[in-house]
Amino acid sequence: MKISCVEPLGISQEHFEQLKKHYADMGHEFVYYMDRNESPEEMVKRMDGAEVVVVSNIKLPREVLEKSDKLRYLSVAFTGLDHIDLEYCQSNSITVQNASGYSTTAVSELAVGMMIDIMRQVTRMDGVIRTGKGRGMFLGRELKGKTVGVVGTGAIGTATIKLLLAFGCKVIAYNRSRHEEVENLGVKYVTLGELLKASDIVTLHVPMNAETKGMIGREQLKMMKPTALLINTARGMVCDIEAVAEALKEGTIAGAAFDVFEKEPPLPTEHPLIGAPNCLLTPHIAFATEESFADRAGIVFRHVDEWLSKK
Repeated sequence: MKISCVEPLGISQEHFEQLKKHYADMGHEFVYYMDRNESPEEMVKRMDGAEVVVVSNIKLPREVLEKSDKLRYLSVAFTGLDHIDLEYCQSNSITVQNASGYSTTAVSELAVGMMIDIMRQVTRMDGVIRTGKGRGMFLGRELKGKTVGVVGTGAIGTATIKLLLAFGCKVIAYNRSRHEEVENLGVKYVTLGELLKASDIVTLHVPMNAETKGMIGREQLKMMKPTALLINTARGMVCDIEAVAEALKEGTIAGAAFDVFEKEPPLPTEHPLIGAPNCLLTPHIAFATEESFADRAGIVFRHVDEWLSKK
């Protein structure tokens, strides 16, 4: 059986060679690539003849999957699966498994870090001192005592809640179902509208699907306090990006931080959030830490081994 890892995944060549020997000992062919190339044509080449493919967040639309006629299993080194044509996979008996849990700590830490950066204006103040200026009359805000609304209480949302509680925040939550672990932390579940109206900070931790697409739009932004912040480390299309940019320019909300967008960075220079005031942007780095990538490699190839053993 041929197994193809179509991108480097942050793994060293030495590690890949160990995996190659591991699968050779099991009687399988293992190929890997030390560069990332997202073109559909290249994906077709790299997946050619493979029954098992390992990929992270490179898009695998129907036109790529249709040309991978031997494909039977996708081990996805990512939490979300919205970049893969799951309908095609289901109708063609292709098993898809994500790497849930590998980046829980990484994403939750960045979400809280973004809150602190905006409230203390760390990034902006770095620019101030580099131009020969001082603090002037600047005053930041503290995280302690703020009401933070957590939208989505899966593993990452729950980890974020625990960090926020350690900072002394009051946390409220919205999720389509209530989790006992979250309630045991003293967190109250409320409606999305109630959360938006009451929160000093709203942080998003939901997957991308038909239910969550555009869940934060103009109406929802108008419900928020004019002093509130919006943090998005989930998926870009959970928000109406144009509406967020307008809300920042018009003062409907005070600030925002986005690590995710409607497309993978780099962004065009005319992207609406680039020109929006008090908007912290990072190029989809929430999941990307040395520790999370090490965990991810272990998860995805353990999944491959489990699938092979069942087969």
